Amino acid sequence: MARKVSKIAQISTLALIAGSLPMAFETPAHAETTIGWSLGTYGAPGLIDMPTAEVIKDGELVTSVYGYGKTARGNFSFQIAPQLTAVLRVSTEDGMADDGTALRDRGFDLHWQVLNENGMRPALAIGLRDLMGGGIHGSEYIVATKTLNPSLRGTVGLGWGRLGSEGGFGGGSRPVSDPTGGLNSEAWFRGPAAVFAGLAWQANDKLTLKAEYSSDAYEAETAAVGFDRKSSLNFGADYKINSMVKLSGYYLAGSEVGLQLTVALDPRHPPAPSGLEKAPLPVRPRPAPAADPDGWSGAWTADPTAQPAIQTAVADALRKDGQILDSMQLSADSVNVRVRNQIYAAPPQAIGHTARVLTRALPPSVETITVTQVSNGMPTSSVTFRRSDLERLENTQAGEILAATQIGEAETAGAYVPTEGLYPRLQFGLRPYAEFSTYEKDADLYADMGVELSARYEITPGLILSGAINQKIFGNLDEQTKVSTSTAPHVRSDIAEYQKHGDLALQRLTLAWYSRPAENLYSRVTVGYLEQMYGGVSGEILWKPVDSRLAFGGELNWVKQRAYDQRFEFLDYDTVSGHLSAYYDFGAGVTGSVDVGRYLAEDWGATFSVDRELANGWSVSAFATITDMSSDEFGPGAFDKGVKLRIPLSWATGKPSLATFTPTIRPYVGDGGARVEVDGRLYQSVRNTHMGALYEDWGRFWR
Repeated sequence: MARKVSKIAQISTLALIAGSLPMAFETPAHAETTIGWSLGTYGAPGLIDMPTAEVIKDGELVTSVYGYGKTARGNFSFQIAPQLTAVLRVSTEDGMADDGTALRDRGFDLHWQVLNENGMRPALAIGLRDLMGGGIHGSEYIVATKTLNPSLRGTVGLGWGRLGSEGGFGGGSRPVSDPTGGLNSEAWFRGPAAVFAGLAWQANDKLTLKAEYSSDAYEAETAAVGFDRKSSLNFGADYKINSMVKLSGYYLAGSEVGLQLTVALDPRHPPAPSGLEKAPLPVRPRPAPAADPDGWSGAWTADPTAQPAIQTAVADALRKDGQILDSMQLSADSVNVRVRNQIYAAPPQAIGHTARVLTRALPPSVETITVTQVSNGMPTSSVTFRRSDLERLENTQAGEILAATQIGEAETAGAYVPTEGLYPRLQFGLRPYAEFSTYEKDADLYADMGVELSARYEITPGLILSGAINQKIFGNLDEQTKVSTSTAPHVRSDIAEYQKHGDLALQRLTLAWYSRPAENLYSRVTVGYLEQMYGGVSGEILWKPVDSRLAFGGELNWVKQRAYDQRFEFLDYDTVSGHLSAYYDFGAGVTGSVDVGRYLAEDWGATFSVDRELANGWSVSAFATITDMSSDEFGPGAFDKGVKLRIPLSWATGKPSLATFTPTIRPYVGDGGARVEVDGRLYQSVRNTHMGALYEDWGRFWR
């Protein structure tokens, strides 16, 4: 019974966090100041060990490495929203494991700025440290920060848990943290509380000095490694090496010296220079009617060679631009082209290039231009212009042409002429991959990095044979010693056995069929080796109107577990899994989804996901799954959760590309809440070409 109550509390807490997200995505107006934000030793905005109410830049990724004595800590921080910071942390704490050896701990923190600084009002933030761990860093805080003058900033706050361990007041005891890594919601803001405070002073453009009064008693460090806490005062200095890198030094508790290196990466400012992508062809104005009377009258349609010649010219021009003309429907006054964008991360940029190509190839009588985007052989949306508007508005802002544009449902039938020689079509791709170990308490972090060679053979529109092979370049996943003791079917907990075979592994080999069975409906059937651990059959259907923020889908899978060497053999386990899904586009690059159904271990439950995508294609997704599998069966971690990143390679190279680097980080891989990973799921295939996403990226139409 207690376990059921705990799960209800976890679900309620997740709902509370999700409910606060719309507020978190409101953009605050920050006070002008010359002093920059400061990152503490835990990876969130802070002075040294104490937090502040600051935030880092929206969308920024920050990596920091901190150490003192025999303790080392690595932090990965991401500004999910203008007011919400998330931190993933990996640390090695000498002598703090149960058996007296080094503790390898992983934690997840959230820092939410409830109020931004405005006039006399200070910034106010609420934070949770190690909210999903059973570790030694679990704590909560409420903190206020105020700019006292352009170079001086003060902070005062109230902490619980570890931040309430020195000079604490208030009655009651704090519940023991969940040792399995589940949500520690029962302990949040419980037990003694203590006050902390600090100052940050910017001495010059490079140097910032910091001092804090700490409410952390450092009890675990003192007991384990002889940490000598002589004082509640900590002192530090940040030295800004350049716009990305800071080096910090700290003097802690009157006895310890620490160093931290911080690298801040702003996805909105890529390392590669802009302008490496191809410049679009300019719009070609039509000649006067007197100069081309046959072209303006439509008499050219009587020539049987006209349409093939026009289609060939458009196809050749688009091919040079990195796009494919799938088919064309042409009349005297209108044209509809179905185009596959294979290069531009922002579909409006591909549409803009296509529209300008058409103005250069079409006879002057063609006034209405429709560009239909095609994904996996399926027409997904149509964007219609008047040619005269393209000619008139070429040198204006993108919003001007958007106001004169119609975005609607793509036709699923019609007299389209396929482009000759397009099918069958073979393509290859090469990209990096990273794979991380499962969570082992008191164990090292294992990881592999390498390259993935993929191939895609399009037999006919919508019928695709594809596969991928991984080759490890370096890493230590083959050194893992983890053996799963789970009493549930080992649908994921044996992942280490697969990871040990990282050299030249067949990741997937599938035949997929995509189609449009009716208006607003999309379908997919995939058969073969679906992913690293499973092969079988997967079917999916999606309802998604072009102009709707809401979408619904359903998926059904029969799968069989693959052999550990990831060749062509199978193990004995097979199962049926499936989900009903709801997706919602909140705008500003934020989407959420809920998937309810049966998972690979035959447990039933739901997965909640939130995704934040920046305009340049960077995205971070947080997900959590609650099922009827008990915490004891799942093992450490209590339930499935993690973070997915998507980093477009075009950001680093400066050249347009749809290739991405997509690592997933989980604190622990258990058997509960596990889903089969199928390439080319429908919502991800069509969302970027529908109205909400097109509006968000429309600023790149004239690029």
